[in-house]
Amino acid sequence: MLLTIFNYLWLVAMFCLIPAGVLWLCRKYSWLDKIGPVMILYVIGLVFANIPMPEEIKTLQNIIPTIMIPLAIPMMLFGCTFKTSEVSLQIRLVTSGVISVCVAIVGGYLLFGQEFTDGAEIGGMLAGKCTGGTLNAAALKVGLGIGDETYLLLTTYDIVICFFYFVFLLGGGIRMFRWLYGEKTKRTISAEDTEAIKQEMAAVKANPYKGLWSKAGFAQMGKVLGLTIVVVIIGAAISYLIGWIFGADLATFMNLEKGGWFMAPFILVLTTLGIALSFWKPVKKLDKSYDLGMYLIYIFSLAIASMADLSKMDIMKDLNMIAFLAFTIFVSLFIHAIICRLFRVNADSMVISSVAFINSPPFVPMISNAMKNRAALVTGISSGLIGYAVGNYLGILMAKLLHLI
Repeated sequence: MLLTIFNYLWLVAMFCLIPAGVLWLCRKYSWLDKIGPVMILYVIGLVFANIPMPEEIKTLQNIIPTIMIPLAIPMMLFGCTFKTSEVSLQIRLVTSGVISVCVAIVGGYLLFGQEFTDGAEIGGMLAGKCTGGTLNAAALKVGLGIGDETYLLLTTYDIVICFFYFVFLLGGGIRMFRWLYGEKTKRTISAEDTEAIKQEMAAVKANPYKGLWSKAGFAQMGKVLGLTIVVVIIGAAISYLIGWIFGADLATFMNLEKGGWFMAPFILVLTTLGIALSFWKPVKKLDKSYDLGMYLIYIFSLAIASMADLSKMDIMKDLNMIAFLAFTIFVSLFIHAIICRLFRVNADSMVISSVAFINSPPFVPMISNAMKNRAALVTGISSGLIGYAVGNYLGILMAKLLHLI
């Protein structure tokens, strides 16, 4: 009994503290920062998955993903500031982004997605991932009931494919799109813009968790967690009410049997409440909520990776899945480019919004710096925040649509 309790304690500490160590290493060593904390946590999790570990880890592997995502969604959305500037541009960018992703996913599903199990659900997750990044992918993994091993395979392949996506953009894609749009392929940058971009890059790399252990930091954490728990309870109650209205029996509705659908409305309600509360002034003051939610995503990533069995990975068997993912990312980029051109959007705004949709706002400063375009920072970050907001809705709808094809 004492051994069991001890195992649970050190395993919980491991899942909670390893992300902090990884974040510290990423800030200390720039080459690790380029790899990114999520990828490093996947590697660490893979090591744990393939070495002897206490049996108690299986219980935590089931509990942690179930808890982390419902808490992370509202936390991260509380911290999003949806600005009213550039409304016309953002409407065009988001409209183009959503259309391009939907077209690419339907095409990819018809070509590759029907060849493997859960193709429609994976298509739904890709729809959310390609409009909001990691947060939406993780939320839709839970909401659509995608298996842990499948999710890990997808995210691993996604990291590799997105590497080539960035190589294309930085290696000549930006200049190519500017040329196709009839704009200057090279731009000079003023000293003022250089300094502004450096400050933005430094802000992204800075330790967002500094000060959390102060009295004020503890107070804010308490407020964020308390508000999040209230939102989760309300979300669960509303989702249960939806099931009751439509006459679903409790076991099926709660996902205890195959075909349960509790998580889909639950994720959407959490998203809606998180967005609504982000406009409330007292919530806007909780400036650490986004980073706290992101830390839960890091814990989630480590827990999911720790379930993977490398002996089950088969690239040849997964070729259709890899092709579906690559098709979605690159085809959506080029469709986005065509629609943005028709919408009279400039090339830099098109590229930066694509990066924000597919990889999330933290990647925006890197591309803005490569573009030598300070104005693209605001455009990209705003697009990414809107992507966070719409990704879960789009993912659920896309999965339902693909089932009808």
